Amino acid sequence: MIATLHYLYDPLCGWCYGAAPLVKAAREVVDVRAHGGGMMTGPRRQAVTPQLRGYVMPHDARIAQLSGQPFGEAYFNGLLQDTAAVFDSEPPTAAILAAEALAGRGLDLLAALQVAHYVDGRRIAERAVLIEVASTLGLAPAEFASGLDRQSGAAVQAHFEDTRALMIQVGAQGFPSFALHIGDVMKSVDFSRYLGRPQEFQDWLREQMPTVAARAVHRFACDADGCTI
Repeated sequence: MIATLHYLYDPLCGWCYGAAPLVKAAREVVDVRAHGGGMMTGPRRQAVTPQLRGYVMPHDARIAQLSGQPFGEAYFNGLLQDTAAVFDSEPPTAAILAAEALAGRGLDLLAALQVAHYVDGRRIAERAVLIEVASTLGLAPAEFASGLDRQSGAAVQAHFEDTRALMIQVGAQGFPSFALHIGDVMKSVDFSRYLGRPQEFQDWLREQMPTVAARAVHRFACDADGCTI
């Protein structure tokens, strides 16, 4: 029986970072396919301002409380005070697509970029940062840069459109969202009760798929227009 967990995400979605341990646990028991939604793209791109910092910090505190995920000083008092920085989902999503196309490492890169953003306070919308973070996964810089170019522009925009169509299909209202596809049945997954409890989430997934063999362990390391509590 074929089983797939569809993961609708955005690399700049704080709740997606909170759900990262659930994604890691899920990958051990089921094929996980990532679908980037373009939460902060085009007119929704956000320059870092005191107002943005004041808006996101209470949300981040809530995410940390519920998920146990760490937020770094370099993020809170570095990146969130860097008024030259811009939050743009398109470049990191294109990078994730490139990593997947080149080496099947899209979810690995997503996890690494989330740490780079929320812990290390790095500008993950910048090309040089994306190439450097990808290199930590063993992706050759020149090859990855070419792959990033191929996945940028029209390619990543088409990906966003496909994700929005999938959101409508499964009734997803924002990011993160999960939909479990087993055989001919696709159903939405309420992940919120499992935040901070990745083992319980993995156990639940196993119960849904008693005939699906566990996958080998992988090693690594919000309404559609914004994150809300």
